[in-house]
Amino acid sequence: MTSTQAETDRSLLGTLSVLAWIGDPSEGHDVPYLIAYTLGDGPQGREGGEAAARGLLEEIGLQIGDVVMDGTRNPRTFPVQILLADDQIALTLPGLNATCTAPPEWVAAANESGQAYFLFATRAWPEAVPGQAVTPELLQGFAGDEAVLTSSAHCVLAVQTLQK
Repeated sequence: MTSTQAETDRSLLGTLSVLAWIGDPSEGHDVPYLIAYTLGDGPQGREGGEAAARGLLEEIGLQIGDVVMDGTRNPRTFPVQILLADDQIALTLPGLNATCTAPPEWVAAANESGQAYFLFATRAWPEAVPGQAVTPELLQGFAGDEAVLTSSAHCVLAVQTLQK
């Protein structure tokens, strides 16, 4: 007898948002970061969205915790992909995609290194509403929180660009 896990209902995630930033270049830390998170506004609320995020990551084979997966070796077959066109980032996961505008320093760092550090947070971040500015303090408070980091999937991804 075999059992199959049902595919995670993507609608339970609610609003999926993406935010791009880099570290402090003056400290030699110009890594382009990208974080995906839910606002916790799905039909089952914050808890349902967080459970759906964990289920999605498990379903697509991304580990949660302190393991950093390498998506640069086989970027076309890795379950998470980033496409950069001018200053627009398109994030693609199985059954999901999201876009955001990257700041110029992110674009420069991604073009230089050819990769980005990606986090998919299972914790909801309702304070970071799309279209509203995220202060450095708000970003640090969320993306630097140990509980958020240990409950996120971490990957290094190749940044693919459109051929011109």
